Amino acid sequence: MAQAATTELQQQIEEVRREAYAAGYAAAMQVILDATSRLAPNTVPSRRGRGSVRQAAPAAKPIRPRRTRAPARTRRSAGGRAERGTNALIIEEILKAMAPSPVRPAEIRKALQDNGVRISFASIHHALRQLEARNAAEQVGDSNSWRYHEATEATSPMAETSPPSE
Repeated sequence: MAQAATTELQQQIEEVRREAYAAGYAAAMQVILDATSRLAPNTVPSRRGRGSVRQAAPAAKPIRPRRTRAPARTRRSAGGRAERGTNALIIEEILKAMAPSPVRPAEIRKALQDNGVRISFASIHHALRQLEARNAAEQVGDSNSWRYHEATEATSPMAETSPPSE
């Protein structure tokens, strides 16, 4: 009696597991279909090459309404790509705003993301090194923190203009 009940329970558990797997697989496939239809509506790249494109099958109706999330927006210049040195200028402004306290690259990246700008940590470090070379920023001791160097305005090329003659 106990053996039969155990066997029946195991069969029911296995059936529930299979149904849950099938439902999860169907939901995952639906998410993939929705994502690909948003990226390139009515087209799906073929597996044979980059250039060939075929018509996609019509997307199935979603099983349940999905939550929509606002996509992250990044600022782009009119040409689609920022000019050279733009990252350093943006990071210099952030260091000025947070002066005189030291700022870590993660805090800089967070401030950039709050402004809608996405920059990798490698680019942030590169920009900080550029600012250090121009004496616009300085690393705080042996830490990974940086601060704005106040003496920059006095040594900038714009500050070296001659006073008006009388």
